Amino acid sequence: MARKAKAAKESLTTMTEMVLPNDTNTLGNLMGGRLMYFMDIAAAIAAQKHSNRIVVTASVDNVSFRHPIKLGNVVTIKAQVTRAFNSSMEVHLEVWAEDIPAQTKHKTNEAFYTFVAVDQTGRPIDVPEVIPETEEEKRLYESAIHRRELRLILSGRMQIQDATELKELLSKNLYPTAE
Repeated sequence: MARKAKAAKESLTTMTEMVLPNDTNTLGNLMGGRLMYFMDIAAAIAAQKHSNRIVVTASVDNVSFRHPIKLGNVVTIKAQVTRAFNSSMEVHLEVWAEDIPAQTKHKTNEAFYTFVAVDQTGRPIDVPEVIPETEEEKRLYESAIHRRELRLILSGRMQIQDATELKELLSKNLYPTAE
């Protein structure tokens, strides 16, 4: 049964945490695994808001740590579904660290997580399409197909020769046409 499409903004989730001593390594920085735990929760909430279903984490794309997040910083994670494919949803995350007394804030991480909606027995179930509205939502929506094909190739679930969207993108960028 096809589900009614939903605007990307309906899944927007903002989660805020304070970095406490138990969250840090010996240098006083937030441990990477702890940050990924926070990110997984925020992304799962966004996926649930979009699908109105139980969701499970299917994959996590590259998570790069641009800046350390210090003890006492406030971490804000913004998560939003960018596109849906049958039962799976791609969620884009941005992480910001804020030192409130110093009045500084900087982006520390960005990632894409993939979730699958499941029914009560754990079987995948269809999710609504995503309607992108802003220019950024449209950009993320359009590029999601390329990221999906790359994920499928890396997981061994798709052969490179079958990645039509990714091949088209690469051929455009490798061999641009003269105008």
